[in-house]
Amino acid sequence: MIMRWVMAAFYMAAGIAHLAIPEPFLRITPSIVPFAPEVIMITGLCEIAGAVALVTRPMRRWAGIGLAAYAICVWPANFKHALDGIDLPVLGSSWLYHGPRLAFQPVLVWWALYSAAVIDWPWRHKAEQR
Repeated sequence: MIMRWVMAAFYMAAGIAHLAIPEPFLRITPSIVPFAPEVIMITGLCEIAGAVALVTRPMRRWAGIGLAAYAICVWPANFKHALDGIDLPVLGSSWLYHGPRLAFQPVLVWWALYSAAVIDWPWRHKAEQR
């Protein structure tokens, strides 16, 4: 439950940031993304919707799947941010930030799926392991 609420808070904050200050997100959006300003706005709305749905029992499973897919879809922006050395306020362009950030993206995928009870790996119930 704690992991679910932390993830929901993270995505809520990120979604609000996408809507309130889209410029930094536009700078790291790969050039192959069409209609980048609109995509940034839609991703912000998706993050907010995913955060709310993650803490709402009937929608939790779909929120986890959606947020996991979202984390995969935005990974190219993280690579662009790192490889192009784009300086963003607070984050900068140091590999001390980018290395762990890029490596953590698969953990975000797992975290979304685990928090939504889509998967239970690696903590399966003993009865299920037999």
